[in-house]
Amino acid sequence: MLSNQYSTDLQKLPFHLTKKSWITPFAQHKILTLIVCILAIFFLFQYRFSRIQPNENPSLKVTTWDAFGYYLYLPGIFIYQDVKDLQWLPEIENKYQLTGGDLYQANRYKNGNFVFKYLGGVAILEAPFFAIAHLYAKLSPYPADGFSAPYQYALAIGALFYFSYAIFLLRHLLLLYFSDLATAITIILLVLATNLPQYIAVESAMSHAYIFPLYALIIWLTIRWHKSPTPYSAFLIGLTIGLATISRPTELIMVFIPIFWNTQNKIVAKEKWQNVKKHLNQLYLALAGGFIGIAPQLIYWQIVTGFLIYDVGSKWYFLNPFFDVLIGWPQGWFIYTPITILFIFGLFFIKKFPFSKSFTIFILVNIWIIISWADWKYGASYSTRALVQSYPVMAFPFAALISQILKTKWKYALIPIGFYLIFVNLFQLKQYQNGILHHRDMNRKYYAAIYLDSNPTPLDMSLLYNPEKLKNPKEYQRISLYKSSETIDLFANNGNPIILDKTNFLIDSQNFKKENWLYFQMDMSSHFGFWDSWIVCKISGDSLLKEVRYRIGNPLTIHDSINRYEFFVKIPETKIESLEYQLSIETDSYFTGKLRSLEVQFYR
Repeated sequence: MLSNQYSTDLQKLPFHLTKKSWITPFAQHKILTLIVCILAIFFLFQYRFSRIQPNENPSLKVTTWDAFGYYLYLPGIFIYQDVKDLQWLPEIENKYQLTGGDLYQANRYKNGNFVFKYLGGVAILEAPFFAIAHLYAKLSPYPADGFSAPYQYALAIGALFYFSYAIFLLRHLLLLYFSDLATAITIILLVLATNLPQYIAVESAMSHAYIFPLYALIIWLTIRWHKSPTPYSAFLIGLTIGLATISRPTELIMVFIPIFWNTQNKIVAKEKWQNVKKHLNQLYLALAGGFIGIAPQLIYWQIVTGFLIYDVGSKWYFLNPFFDVLIGWPQGWFIYTPITILFIFGLFFIKKFPFSKSFTIFILVNIWIIISWADWKYGASYSTRALVQSYPVMAFPFAALISQILKTKWKYALIPIGFYLIFVNLFQLKQYQNGILHHRDMNRKYYAAIYLDSNPTPLDMSLLYNPEKLKNPKEYQRISLYKSSETIDLFANNGNPIILDKTNFLIDSQNFKKENWLYFQMDMSSHFGFWDSWIVCKISGDSLLKEVRYRIGNPLTIHDSINRYEFFVKIPETKIESLEYQLSIETDSYFTGKLRSLEVQFYR
């Protein structure tokens, strides 16, 4: 049963507020959460449009990589009337460079037709904004090709529109159970201390931004049906779940929310199932709504493959999940956005609420699914992006925990801790967008080196590729093995690396109390092959002992400019005293550049 006591009864407000408290009038009228929601929307609009690239064509480009795959349905159906051969695609790719270089967003089926890898639910949600953009493009000088500036801006604004709807709806839902203050704190931290800004405002044509409002909607519809069962609500519950399922198939578990709502104890659960039996015809309406929701995808598959069902090829390891998704250094959810730990901890504080069992089951199953996907790094991600769309659900246990904290002495720590987590998150988002915080290959030592550092050094950057660094070089004997400031023209191609230096050196194989290290420093410019070429160090004895690769193109280097590269390599333990290192450049295509200087030192 719903209750408004947490948001209306001043005697039960956190801090035991009185008429003299400055926040009382805000809490009475729920103004605090209203202000917070408006500011959150303003922040995300500003966050999006402050990151426009005026020199790009178009200046805003959101339909790239995975987002391109979700969007393909709309131009394919409504502009080119071609979703089988995609004859229009090469010209679009040549003009805008959207696929990422390889068309993985569509696969050739055995009948010769292309089949889109990503499902069409997101495109359905994008359709109103696509229509507006297409009309505008036809009336303006912009190409009405589905990918010019009007379409990019429309999709970005569409994502923010859905977020605006969702955040106000979420505010309304949270206020049914929690105080104005607890709800305001929840929304602030949900928006600013998580990876939400990246996937709502920046990568806004990805699926996360468009599914996010569906979770707020399903919660509202579930509450509405349990309060007053109607055929309309039942049908919309099914339709919402169906639409979410053809946006990302794993969102089918959204069905746990209405199924387990109001089952937090035996008494209310018995009443709930009696109510379901009483309105059994509405269950059939919900199933009908679900079928209508997924029908567009089935129709598309029938048209392009001849079958109602198509296997998109995802793989899962449910019995051997990847817990690094949560606690691993590459992209760990709890590591890069630690506020999310409280989302889970809050589950211990929702036992008395009607959503207790439904949200607990949903969150735990959802996380298990997310950490079981074969590509557990999710291509490219800041923190764990695959959980962003379900944040409206996680807001409830989080708000329950916040409410409990506000009743204790720990309430005074909320402001400094909250501000710190927001600051760290926004700083890291900037690092992520600049490429300093890597999209899939972070490690502990590199993260420690760049933590809250806006200007990491080339030596810091080397830890991304080889997490080895000599901590106290002054305690070691330093021997110069090679030094040159001669300018050398460089050329390499795939299978034919260029050798920069190859030198023998001696170590004391009997004394490994102190480690042995090599240090490399070089200044080099790259003219071609900047992003797909590597500096490679190989250490050999009788055989290859170690190989370290350092990418030439990285966030600190500039194409066609002189860049500094530095890195340490720890020499592995061996009984062989005479070793050899080889420093070279290898490439996946071909590489041209100039070596300006090179220095190699041996620390022992």
